[in-house]
Amino acid sequence: MSAFEAAEAEEEARRRKRAPWGVIALVLLTGLALIRNGSGEFDVGPPQPASAAAADTRAPVAGAAQPLPYALPDRVRIPAIQVDAPVMAVGLDAEGWVDAPPAEDPNLAGWFTGAVTPGEKGTAVVVGHVDNQQGPAVFYGLGALKKGNKVEIARQDGKTAVFEIYGIEVFAKNDFPGDRVYASKGAAELRVITCGGGFSQQDGYDGNVVAFARLTAVR
Repeated sequence: MSAFEAAEAEEEARRRKRAPWGVIALVLLTGLALIRNGSGEFDVGPPQPASAAAADTRAPVAGAAQPLPYALPDRVRIPAIQVDAPVMAVGLDAEGWVDAPPAEDPNLAGWFTGAVTPGEKGTAVVVGHVDNQQGPAVFYGLGALKKGNKVEIARQDGKTAVFEIYGIEVFAKNDFPGDRVYASKGAAELRVITCGGGFSQQDGYDGNVVAFARLTAVR
């Protein structure tokens, strides 16, 4: 087998291991694991997306950069909300929830291994806590983002994938539009997700804040 054929076989094996989007949508219908860990104990809750920031997922892809090959993510940076955090791999927990980074580390994000890596063609998924028992966590400010803000993912191949946000919304966890959030646009896309919406001591946060972004540059 040639080196090219071996690389193709390795990539195909990776793709077969990725969970079908329908499964991920079903998981998210009941909320991310991090929703269960949100404390909601602060006088001022996390910012919520403005209605004008809703994503038009039917719009044609414009200004998209060429997708990158597979490479694991190292860090996520969102300058508009002062995020600069390492990224760890997360999968599904024993109960079938999308796992989250350890709650005790407030400045840590997770890349979901059932999706493409950030920069690859398809929809990559990065999750993180909105808060923990000590205070705001990595994606506390996610709901304050606006269209045009940038998300930078530093990758282990030395490249930085730069994504531009084209929508930011909050969805009820019991009515999560999986197909709309994850459907492939034929380009390299990114979803950054945390918990949000209303909060109760019994049920935690009742929604997910989702930032929609597409790859527009590579450094």
